[in-house]
This record gives sequence, structure tokens and C-alpha cells, in this order.
Amino acid sequence: MTPKQLIDELIYRSSLAMDSKDFTGFLDLCDPAFRYAITAYIPEIRKEMTWLEHDKDGMKVLFDNLPRHNSDHSSLSRHVTVYTVEQDEAKQQAKTISALQVFKTTLDGGETELFAVGKIYDTISMKGGNPKLLDRNVRLDTRMLGIGYHIPL
Repeated sequence: MTPKQLIDELIYRSSLAMDSKDFTGFLDLCDPAFRYAITAYIPEIRKEMTWLEHDKDGMKVLFDNLPRHNSDHSSLSRHVTVYTVEQDEAKQQAKTISALQVFKTTLDGGETELFAVGKIYDTISMKGGNPKLLDRNVRLDTRMLGIGYHIPL
């Protein structure tokens, strides 16, 4: 596989892992220095907002605590399209921008609705020829997510 194909596959595998709630599998795709954030620009207050920000250990704690939350257990299906891949061979990294659409299917009745839209900005470590997520910023256009859903997008 080419480096771009490996990068694309990493991004798609990360979405599949989250869709199936395979949190260990998701974390296995991440570099030890991994950082994750969900951000949005809020035009009403003209400010950038950070809704979630964790390092890899913080993500593990979040995932481990999910069973303790009173959460909406509807399934999420992430549809990701990789738009750009810019490789920096000197840094052994790549930066990507991907489109994100998240659909939610309710447990009661099976109705599916568009839940969130945004873009994913990833920095990927290419060290050792084995790509790993180094930094992920899920930048949402959607700002009304309701209550009770604690799994990161």
C-alpha cells in the first residue's frame, strides 16, 4: 500500500472502531502522544469553543467511565470522506482534512436522523511506516447535539 492508502485506511478504521464501540481498537490506532478535541465556532457569541479535549490517557478514562453515564444508547454511524492528505516527510507526519457526517439511529423505532456535520483535522505520525493518529480535532458545524450522548464523534 502507498502511504496515502495507509493514511486513508487509518482514518476509516478509526471511524469503524468508534461505530462499533471498539474503544480499545480505536486507542490502538493512536500514538502515545495522541490528543483529541471537539471544537466549534459559535457565531452567537463570536468565539471558538472546545467541547471536549483529552490526551490518550484521558480518552481511555472517558471510555472506561461510559458505562457509569446515563447515556443515549442509540447507535451512531460515522461517514467520513478524506479530502486532503499533506505529507511532511521531514517530520514523518501527515495532515489530513476529512468531511464528517454522523447519523443516529434510535433504539426505539429504528428512526435514523442526521446527528452532526463537520470536518476532522488529523495529524498522523508516519514513524516506522505504521501510521498512528497523533492529533484529532473534530470541528463541528452542528452545535445542537441534545443531551445524553457521551461517546466522542
